[in-house]
Amino acid sequence: MYNPDLYLHILFGTIMTMVAFAVTWSMRRFVQIMDEPNHRSSHSKAIPRAGGVAIVITFFIGLTVTWFMGELDSIARPLLFGFVFSTLLISLISLVDDISERSALVKAFTHMIAVVVVLYFGIVLDELSMPVFGDIKLGWLGYVISFCWILGLTNAYNFMDGLDGLAGGVAVIASLFFMIITFYEGSTFVYIISYSLLAGALGFLFLNYPPAKIILGDVGAAFLGFVFAVLAIIAARYDESKTSFLVMPLLLFNFIYDTSFTFIRRLVKGEKVTEAHRTHLYQLLNRSGYSHLEVVLTQYCMVFLQGLGALWLINIPGDERMLVFVPFLLLQVAYTYVVFQRVEKYGVEY
Repeated sequence: MYNPDLYLHILFGTIMTMVAFAVTWSMRRFVQIMDEPNHRSSHSKAIPRAGGVAIVITFFIGLTVTWFMGELDSIARPLLFGFVFSTLLISLISLVDDISERSALVKAFTHMIAVVVVLYFGIVLDELSMPVFGDIKLGWLGYVISFCWILGLTNAYNFMDGLDGLAGGVAVIASLFFMIITFYEGSTFVYIISYSLLAGALGFLFLNYPPAKIILGDVGAAFLGFVFAVLAIIAARYDESKTSFLVMPLLLFNFIYDTSFTFIRRLVKGEKVTEAHRTHLYQLLNRSGYSHLEVVLTQYCMVFLQGLGALWLINIPGDERMLVFVPFLLLQVAYTYVVFQRVEKYGVEY
């Protein structure tokens, strides 16, 4: 059946993908903010970074065009302004990070400022559905959970941007599934933002897929993590779809698990958790003999399975949805076991 809106959106998304590719190519060819290799790098020679500028630009093009088309009216203006202002802030902060390479503590502090801006404008999780307890009103605790969630995912996404094509490809798959789910549940705003992110990440990925010609940089990785985190709250509380907050944590569960596991392991070992390292699970798998492409495809498969899990999640009662995480947690535990078996076998230091 002919659907003019659907075909228009496909055309718009295709144009934005082409724009993202053009911006990424231009960043590589003319700007060349270079990433010099160090002990944490997965590449042996300098490579252009800040390719994530393409995703940021595409995101704001999508917002601007849909604003003038009147398709953002479902979100209250103060919330929309807070979302736009905070995403602009995180992108500028992260671009400065790419240029000046500030310390981890300075980055964390500047990220906190962007998160506080989000909370100030009222984008806060107010309710969670839990097995046995049902729907729980969070009250002031919602601010704490929202702060930790946004800051945590922003940094987790940044930490997981360590192999060619990894963070960009995961963004493509996660935004695709979030777009499908929110569209199915009646969204306009979150659906449009999701396919804007999809178009931007896909256009960038053409030059980032192994072997990468350019990498995301903080301006891409931190921006994606931040937007995904805030979008999860907006979709759950303010969007017409009322999409379960748990969808996004499930879509990015492999990133969240890897970052959390690695942080706790390093903390227990007494290591300085603010120092750069190459001991994330995906990095250890790469260092134990698997190629960039093999590790990245493994992560893609995880995200795809999590996407199918998210489709399952939205079709079961709210207070049972957290149980959907159980098989994916077991999968990550099995994955961890396999990684450390290889680490021990090949004598990889960690």
